[in-house]
Amino acid sequence: MASQAPAQSPATSVPFQEVSPRARQLTLFLLTATYFFSYMDRQILAILLEDIKADLLLSDTQLGLLSGFAFAIFYATLGIPVAALADRMNRVNIISIALALWSGMTAACGLAQNFAHLLLARIGVGIGEAGSSPPSHSIIADLYPAEKRALALSIYSLGVTLGAAAGQIFGGNLTYFFDWRTAFIAIGLPGVALAILVKLFATEPMRRAEPGAVESEETPSVWEGFRTIFANRAAVWLVAGVTLTSMIGYALTGWTPAYLIRSFGLNTLQVGNIVAPLLAIAGVASGLGSGWLANRLSEKYGMQAQPLMVAALKTIALPFLILFYVVDSAWMAVGIYFVAVLFQSCYLGPTFAMIQTLAPMRMRAVWAAVTLLIINLIGLGLGPTMVGVLSDIFAADYGEQSLKQALLVIACFTPAAIFCYWRAGVALRVMAAKKAAA
Repeated sequence: MASQAPAQSPATSVPFQEVSPRARQLTLFLLTATYFFSYMDRQILAILLEDIKADLLLSDTQLGLLSGFAFAIFYATLGIPVAALADRMNRVNIISIALALWSGMTAACGLAQNFAHLLLARIGVGIGEAGSSPPSHSIIADLYPAEKRALALSIYSLGVTLGAAAGQIFGGNLTYFFDWRTAFIAIGLPGVALAILVKLFATEPMRRAEPGAVESEETPSVWEGFRTIFANRAAVWLVAGVTLTSMIGYALTGWTPAYLIRSFGLNTLQVGNIVAPLLAIAGVASGLGSGWLANRLSEKYGMQAQPLMVAALKTIALPFLILFYVVDSAWMAVGIYFVAVLFQSCYLGPTFAMIQTLAPMRMRAVWAAVTLLIINLIGLGLGPTMVGVLSDIFAADYGEQSLKQALLVIACFTPAAIFCYWRAGVALRVMAAKKAAA
């Protein structure tokens, strides 16, 4: 027999039935805008790397640390206690405070005079951004039923593609016409204003269980979240797949502007105004299309069809991804990469939707945080950092093409990610068969 509904958020929370379509859409828009600012502030560094390297006399390893591990260690680990708070407290308040913090620290990056200053500011950005995604995932899960969650989270995940593109567009133009310091300051400060809008207009929905689910009245501990997610075989394969995919994605997103500048001679204006918008179009089409397709496949064949869809699309993307580092023409390379991004950016919305659907109601934010902890420690932490280290190692043999070789090594992890998504589909099919037989 199901227990009584667990204690809800503070009195400001709104029951699901009383959230109007307009309020639901506005909240999703504000959360997506927050995610957009998160990635814009995070990924603006990518197009500034070559200018920062020349100004502060840094190595590729140091640039990799700034892009990866130094940011990820705090971003990932602090997401766990933030998620625990989000399962107990008002999630909108947590998100708005976090947004104001990381936006201010992004602006502070523009004041850095050496590697240590920039490192501390990037750590501050990571600390702030830890308070964004877990509570956002939890809010979206409570605003949308399971059959509509993949598209909602795919829309939310557009913040990744659009934010990364905006960081390159604005960063490229501001750096070209001014300098990299101005770019950081101009990108960081508007986030403080958005934090106020989130606080004033985003809806805090009441937490609700999936139909038929049995939930405890007590909020489980973070360690219980770890235990339950790793006890679920489908969730384990999903986390492994999204982690490997994110490692590749963070490495490529963090270093592709530098690769195009260093290997093909493009400037920040060309990368910002031509390459970034093209990749944004591909990413948006992939994100929305995969979210829509995932919902349709789930309705017709069950949730197990979603990871198989991701595996299939990533398999199509793989040869284009490899070709990107083989061709000699800059604009041919950009066109090939456009196709690769069109198929490989299909995973975020469906993956997070599946994880939120598998998660117990009172552990949704914690499951999101555990997933993000692993994704960001391994994916964000190792991906860009490995590229920098490998580039410095390869420099003796490949010179200015060492970055190309390092990125190619990372891209070759893609088949392992495809395998993990296939295994997740198998595990979900087994779970569905056991449930049907019960």
